[in-house]
Amino acid sequence: MIFENRMWEELQPGMSAELKRLCTADDFYVFAAASGNHNPVHLEAEDGDGDGVREAVAPGMFVASLITAVLGNVLPGPGTLYRAQSLKFHARAKAGEEICARVTVTEKLPDNVVRLSAEVRRVGDDALIVEGSAEVEAPKRHMRFDALEVPGLISQRHRHFEMLLEQAEKLPALSTAVVCPEADHALDGALVAAEHGIITPILIGDPGKIAQAAKDVGKSLEGYELLPAMSGREAARLAVDLVNQGRAQAIMKGHLHTDDLLKPMLDKQTGLRIGRRFTHIFVMDVPGVSHPLLVTDAAINIAPDLETKMDIVQNAIDLAISIGIAVPKVGVLSAVETVNPAIPSSIDAALLSKMAERGQIKGGVVDGPLAMDNAVDIGAARTKGLRGEVAGHAEVLVVPGIDAGNMLAKQLAYISHAEGAGLVLGAKVPVILNSRSDSSMARLASAAVAAIHHNRVNGGKA
Repeated sequence: MIFENRMWEELQPGMSAELKRLCTADDFYVFAAASGNHNPVHLEAEDGDGDGVREAVAPGMFVASLITAVLGNVLPGPGTLYRAQSLKFHARAKAGEEICARVTVTEKLPDNVVRLSAEVRRVGDDALIVEGSAEVEAPKRHMRFDALEVPGLISQRHRHFEMLLEQAEKLPALSTAVVCPEADHALDGALVAAEHGIITPILIGDPGKIAQAAKDVGKSLEGYELLPAMSGREAARLAVDLVNQGRAQAIMKGHLHTDDLLKPMLDKQTGLRIGRRFTHIFVMDVPGVSHPLLVTDAAINIAPDLETKMDIVQNAIDLAISIGIAVPKVGVLSAVETVNPAIPSSIDAALLSKMAERGQIKGGVVDGPLAMDNAVDIGAARTKGLRGEVAGHAEVLVVPGIDAGNMLAKQLAYISHAEGAGLVLGAKVPVILNSRSDSSMARLASAAVAAIHHNRVNGGKA
């Protein structure tokens, strides 16, 4: 599209121009980051119409900036300099609403100055949001140009986790055996989840080390149950006993090796087996992705065979349903999107897809093999001629092995700025599996996902 600006000599009273914009919550957060005005964060917590639903409300200056966009881009256009502005605000715009900013030339003044009326209205009901006037210095030279492509911005806000936390806080607190919370990061994650009402922790480990960890994070242990255990394996065994006794509804990993945590759970006589393999699932909140993205298995099964992959897929579908994805779209990843006998993962992917078609895997739509690009990007999928519900829209990514899964999850975390909640399924209760490098948001989200899943599996019973 070609644009032309207008110099003072070309402008006449009555000339007008407009731009339309669909408001999103991320727009308001980007505005907050750029301007230093954090009011959008507080405005989102408001229930503007009394319906009990929090709504993201546009800050007034964000709406006013759309008037600036018309002046600077269209009329008079590039080269315009602000001289003065007067605005009156009548209503508020909200996320999801389309608004239209319009300016109209009202008067030409000396010294290359132009006065314009300005207004912003909501598209649909034509409600007036802002009205006022602006004085600008018109461009001094003529420019004809292609529409400029402004780089897109992605808010690093983790909206999906925020929704999961809000949901989990409304549920009964999950009685959780916390194994070896003997380091500051391990204890703090459990106590923060308790402060949010998501879990009721039972602390198991060396009392002296736990007390020191509490001192390090500046928190009190008063009111929390503490069971002494002088080794990681002893603490893990006590956690399993609590589950079997009905006292614990979940287990949380603290400062110990994952192998030590899982070994007593896998005991054939006294463990927590339910007939499926234990599998790990990352629930990733990736900025710019419109839904949570599940990655599995990235932490337990090293080189899973086809039978293990069946459980990996089924556990992931079950968890995806728990967090609100009604019919999860599962993309089984390989290096290619065609079946290649030389690439075992492509064969497994095709078999898993067929198993889902025949009802051997239930609750989701499974497709594979898919390469990473055509699993998550609709353009890449269409370029390769891939159709169906999953290609380009995958909500669950099943990786060939632990190395690929670990790399993918860490790439999403450290390059794409995602947060990841980690959970192990396949046991009697969800196992919250955090790493030492996890942020407080990741630890909190892991507890929230465990609480939500437990609540669904148990029909809403505590």
